[in-house]
Amino acid sequence: MTQPSMKSLSTLVTLRAREVDRLQADIAAKTAVRQRYLNNLQRMEGLCAAGGASGALPLALSLNCGNYKQSVMEMADAHRVELGLHEADMAVTQRALAAAWCKQEVLGKVLEQQERRVLSAQEKTERKRQDELATQMWHREQQ
Repeated sequence: MTQPSMKSLSTLVTLRAREVDRLQADIAAKTAVRQRYLNNLQRMEGLCAAGGASGALPLALSLNCGNYKQSVMEMADAHRVELGLHEADMAVTQRALAAAWCKQEVLGKVLEQQERRVLSAQEKTERKRQDELATQMWHREQQ
């Protein structure tokens, strides 16, 4: 393999590594967002539970408390839907990360093989040169 193609392959491996790093950062950010969703849902459930029984209150307060709990439950349901969509997006990103990682590994192994081949060819050329020098020296000694 020629030097320019080795450099191109090396550049491609580097680009794949950057893509893997970027996807890992995306996963980390999405995991943090997922945790915020879960924390918010926990807080909303706590707000509903902290409201107490609304039937024991006077009618106006009972109606107000019921409306409040209904609003909080609707908001929690909307959050659950958004969380589900977010987790689906996370799964897609994780699959993309796995694919990018596999591509990077394959290209890395190809690059490694090519480097070994080039090194082997260089060593063979060097041995051949040294053999030629030794042969020349032997012929000079024989004359």
